[in-house]
Amino acid sequence: MNQVNSQLTLKEFLALSEGDITYELVDGKAKPKMAPKRFHSRLTLTLSQFLTLWAKNRGEVGIEWAITLKRKGRDWVPVPDLLYVSYSRLRSDVIEDEPCPIPPDLAIEIISPDQTFGEMSAKATDYLNAGVMRVWVVDAKAKTVTIFYPDAPPQTKTGEDSLDDSLFEGLQITPDQIFQQAGIP
Repeated sequence: MNQVNSQLTLKEFLALSEGDITYELVDGKAKPKMAPKRFHSRLTLTLSQFLTLWAKNRGEVGIEWAITLKRKGRDWVPVPDLLYVSYSRLRSDVIEDEPCPIPPDLAIEIISPDQTFGEMSAKATDYLNAGVMRVWVVDAKAKTVTIFYPDAPPQTKTGEDSLDDSLFEGLQITPDQIFQQAGIP
């Protein structure tokens, strides 16, 4: 199934049965998310490891954890490759099996082979407009991490550039570390 064609409410979308395909709710339609390939999978794992070590007692890291947001005034349920939400925004004692109910501190999207940087930039802007505090767009081909901010132009980091950010105090990583640990040639 490429997408569910009828207009769905948020409640109807969330009630869809889970299957082998991950869907995002966009403009009232369930759209399939791209199936990750090898490098995408490696990057997801590597970023998850870096963030999970750093996030201990600070917040929660989620892999493909859907988020309930608004986009252009409509319900939107994107599924970022990774997200981080601090315990100051989502209490650690909230244990519900549901999409993340608030905009996370960080959403990470890894560009798949048939996606463009432009498409991911537009999605990053949608995330920011919905209240996500930072968005990282990771490009395995260019070996870059572009950081999108709500109040400043995006910055593209390469090589030994630090991904330091006052929002993620103590997180010390570089694109080189990410791509080397992920084994991306």
